[in-house]
Amino acid sequence: MELVKNIFFNTDKLTPNTVIKISYIGNLYQNNSEKVFIHYGFDNDWKNSGDIEMNKTELGFQAEIQLIDSETFNFCFKNDKDDWDNNNNQNYVFEVEHPQMSLVLVDNEDSLSVARRLRKSYIWKKKIKISIYKILTYLPKLITGNYKRKSKSNI
Repeated sequence: MELVKNIFFNTDKLTPNTVIKISYIGNLYQNNSEKVFIHYGFDNDWKNSGDIEMNKTELGFQAEIQLIDSETFNFCFKNDKDDWDNNNNQNYVFEVEHPQMSLVLVDNEDSLSVARRLRKSYIWKKKIKISIYKILTYLPKLITGNYKRKSKSNI
């Protein structure tokens, strides 16, 4: 997913409590910087900020970051010579999308017991079908005497 020119994420949406991979091919990469660091934080006050050295690959500089429950994800880049790419002093700011809770399955005792009951009923249904099939197939053969066992030589 390309959100900004020269910055790519490995996901379509930034969601809380996920690990994302950021790829950067901006000015610092194009100017052949040896090391690039991403400086990041969350929300307007840059809480839980940190710096991570990015790995240099053929696809640019890459880093993985754990997103926290926040409204925005903010970051900028710097190299080992203290040159910055901070989006013309505005930083790169992206909204963190929160999934709708109605779409999230919550594990609790009730949902587990329903799943167990459904599984048991499914297994019993299969057993009954197999039993009926065997009765309808082999009972007439037993009654008429056309039922022959396979001898060991045929196996």
